[in-house]
Amino acid sequence: MSSEGFLKEMQTIGEKFLLKLQKLPKADPVEIVSFCVVLLFIVTVLVLMVIACSCCCYSCCGCDGRPDHRRRKIQVRPTAHS
Repeated sequence: MSSEGFLKEMQTIGEKFLLKLQKLPKADPVEIVSFCVVLLFIVTVLVLMVIACSCCCYSCCGCDGRPDHRRRKIQVRPTAHS
C-alpha cells in the first residue's frame, strides 16, 4: 500500500469516526455501550503498546539512549570444591 493510499484510508476512518461521534447523542443505549467498548479496546491496545515499547527500550538502553552495561547479566560459574 502506498503512502497516499494509507493516508486516504486513515482519512476515511477518521471521517467515519467523527460521523459516529456526531450521531452518538441520538443513538440507542446498546449502540453507545458497544461504541464505548470498542473505544476502550483501542485505547487499551495503544497503552499496552506504549508500555511494551518503553519497557523494551529502557531494558536495552539507558534514558539517554546509550546502552546500559550495568544491567547486563553476569554468568555464574560453579566453584571447584577442594
